Amino acid sequence: MRKLALLVMTGALIVGGCSRSEPPKSEAESQKPDEHAAEKAEGTPGVLRVKAEMLRDLKVTTAEVEARPGGEGSTLLGELRVNENAYAEVGAPIASRVVNVNAGIGDNVRVGEALAMLQSTDLGRSRADIITAQSRLELAKQILERKKRLSAEKIVAQKDVQEAESNVATAEADLRAARASVRAMGASADESNDSSQYSLRSPVSGTVIERFAIKGKMVGAEEVLFKVGDLSNLWLNVQAYERDAVRIKRGSEVLITLPALPGRSISGKVDLVGRSVNPESRTLTIRVVVANRDGVLRPGMSATAWVTPGDAGAATITAPAASLQRLGNDWVVFIPGKQPGEFEIRKVGRGRDLGGEIEILNGVSAREKVVVEGAFLLKAEAEKARGEGSEHDH
Repeated sequence: MRKLALLVMTGALIVGGCSRSEPPKSEAESQKPDEHAAEKAEGTPGVLRVKAEMLRDLKVTTAEVEARPGGEGSTLLGELRVNENAYAEVGAPIASRVVNVNAGIGDNVRVGEALAMLQSTDLGRSRADIITAQSRLELAKQILERKKRLSAEKIVAQKDVQEAESNVATAEADLRAARASVRAMGASADESNDSSQYSLRSPVSGTVIERFAIKGKMVGAEEVLFKVGDLSNLWLNVQAYERDAVRIKRGSEVLITLPALPGRSISGKVDLVGRSVNPESRTLTIRVVVANRDGVLRPGMSATAWVTPGDAGAATITAPAASLQRLGNDWVVFIPGKQPGEFEIRKVGRGRDLGGEIEILNGVSAREKVVVEGAFLLKAEAEKARGEGSEHDH
């Protein structure tokens, strides 16, 4: 029995030693929140905090979530073009030599403003014809006056007066023809002391888009020397399949995105729906008028247009495609927080691809700002944070 009792006591000591724990926490410590538990409670979405030194190296741009006009729309591709109603290709009307160039690419010009000074031997001859016709007319008028006086004195017959009047009329017609010939060359009859020179003037107000005129260059009558256009409004021509085109009306709202301007969208309106279908592609041309308010748009830029039908429904919430990132099994966006380097990870419902924009089914509202450039790197940091546990500071 003594041996048994000794064994029992020894076992009790061993158990007690194995079950020793750290001293109990004070009441204040027991009520202190667990920082890791607090971050775990946030779950997904959560908050990502980026250290200042990393934030300096991370280029972050944001864009507002937008509410597009609703309805079942169409995504169409196209290219910006000049407004052909306010555009001109200006060239020499006759074979000429460029004497001087007055305007360059990017210059704003008014209608009638001189773009270049040209010289033409043909123009010189035509202006000489004007001078000759003027001299003949003056002489014919003098002869007519003299014959009228002589007729009054019964010295010459009335038929001589009539003949003189006919000569005056012929001289006047010759002068008109000579002046018309000069005007047809795009010049004025008395524009310069050198009768062979004339100014090449802009027929529209706008910006010089291209310039091909070079001082001293010989140019032909069909050669374009300047392209001038009003760039305050541009055209976007897109091709729509006939099944989509029949639902698009003049005045329909259009939302435009451009690869050259990531994270930005521009509004436009349908100005023209083509009247004939291309027999090969089965498409119609849709023309959209785009206001170039800040002058960043350029003819030739490729663009994607989201065109809504005339009977648009509820608004569609959209965000730039680059702002949506896949984090685990969720689509998320990063929303800048109140503190520098703080970003909320917001789970969203991803809808249709609208050409540079993504339809957002839920999770964000219109006018909320989301990260566009830099979102992929923030996603990488968020994945790193997940891999290291619940600590989100980097």
